[in-house]
Amino acid sequence: MRRRAAALCGAAAVVAATVAAAPAGAGTPPRADAPAAAGIDWRKCGTARHPALQCATLAVPLDHARPRGERITLALTRVPHTAPVSQGPLLVNPGGPGGSGRALAGIVASSLPAEVAARYDVIGFDPRGVGASRPALDCRPGHFAPVRPGSLPRTPATERANLARAESFAEACGAKYARVLPHLDTVAAARDMEAIRAALGAPRISYLGYSYGTYLGAVYAKLFPHRVGRMALDSVADPAGVWYEANLRQSLAFDDRHRAFLAWVARHHATYRLGTDPERVETRWYAMRAALARSPAAGKVGAAELEDTFVPGGYHDRYWPALAAAFAAYAREGDTGPLVEAYEEFGAVDAAGANSYSVYAAVQCRDAAWPRDWRRWREDNRALYRKAPFLTWNNAWYNAPCAFWPVPARRPVDIANDELPPVLLFQATHDAATPYQGAVRVRRLLAGSRLVVEEGGGNHGVTLRGNACLDRHLTAYLADGTVPRGGGGADAVCPALPEPVPLEPKAASAPRGSALHRLPGPGRR
Repeated sequence: MRRRAAALCGAAAVVAATVAAAPAGAGTPPRADAPAAAGIDWRKCGTARHPALQCATLAVPLDHARPRGERITLALTRVPHTAPVSQGPLLVNPGGPGGSGRALAGIVASSLPAEVAARYDVIGFDPRGVGASRPALDCRPGHFAPVRPGSLPRTPATERANLARAESFAEACGAKYARVLPHLDTVAAARDMEAIRAALGAPRISYLGYSYGTYLGAVYAKLFPHRVGRMALDSVADPAGVWYEANLRQSLAFDDRHRAFLAWVARHHATYRLGTDPERVETRWYAMRAALARSPAAGKVGAAELEDTFVPGGYHDRYWPALAAAFAAYAREGDTGPLVEAYEEFGAVDAAGANSYSVYAAVQCRDAAWPRDWRRWREDNRALYRKAPFLTWNNAWYNAPCAFWPVPARRPVDIANDELPPVLLFQATHDAATPYQGAVRVRRLLAGSRLVVEEGGGNHGVTLRGNACLDRHLTAYLADGTVPRGGGGADAVCPALPEPVPLEPKAASAPRGSALHRLPGPGRR
């Protein structure tokens, strides 16, 4: 699925009654004076915001079927527990695949109530191939350098140019990382998590995963069900259609979310002056895309780059004021400055983004079979484009290297599981990156799991982002295993946060310094 930007940022609660479950991992918890890690050498690496942070590396087999063979390293972070009694490790993952998780340990530890965070060793990690783990992938530097061919294959030449880019990326990845690519997939990452658990000397681990990290967590639970303490999965990836069909569904959902953004712009005509009719605003947005296809802004933002810039708005409405301001400046005055600034902040791919995309492609293309006949892609995306013109072709080209991937695919994992303690799921009803039906499916597949729904919400990654109702459920679960009572499709319902307040175009700016860029969603960065 395509990964896109997704911050760990009260509302009155409308929730079902809750019942306390047994604490995770029944038995005597390890004492605070027990060794925190049996095989990891932690060192201080605290920051002003997270002074207790520690860092380490862990060597794991490149091929877990050959444990004495070649080794690679994983980069880890930890915020140690401070309570007298520890509940053990809480591994956290921001999604991707390809998302760096080292920063997430400090974010989660500081976002949870202090009395709950104090009970856990919060562990962040860069999955294999990502960030500070070694080797770190960068298959084809400059792959996203502007200006790229337009996404819409209106001519055979444009289609050939995009196909050539995709094939070149796959070939470059195969040439540089032939030894590594067969071992980059979700199963290998889950086995890495088990290696982390063993090195920590913990009988069980708890887990908080976002987006693709929900699938990673479910795969870990399938492989090692008796090693799971508590598991919270936020913005749940649909295990059906891994990953080709899931990306098609995601393109459709992103179109709905983009229309929601345009309708918000229309409701705030007094600020943006782009019209009060959402259809008229939509017409002006697509006119902007067509104009940039002919004449890229500052020689940098063409049609494809414009789509990249507005993708984060499908992840989180905190982007809407800045995106609306850039849109209004261009559409009303022909001012390209705010648009270029928004692209550089939201859409441009830096070295970290190139690494993330390389791992994304490697894992997605390896996890499951993708069509090898381009005619299938063309037919499916032409049909989808008629319903969802915003992102369909951009998303197709983002994933197109999988049509040429040099490593054969494995079979998807059947995550169905009846051996786990209660798993707690969180989902917004209008999430575009991981559409709602995926959470409903996973609730069925994980026996005893519970689903907390943000009714009417459209954001991705909804816990620890300001919704007090959702956070109460997460906090209670991590504290003592409390879960909502089962009942139908949703076991508890929380109201969505209010939409953002518009800002004057010249005052609008990107939500800098947030964790929005660190919570990617399946199918994008």
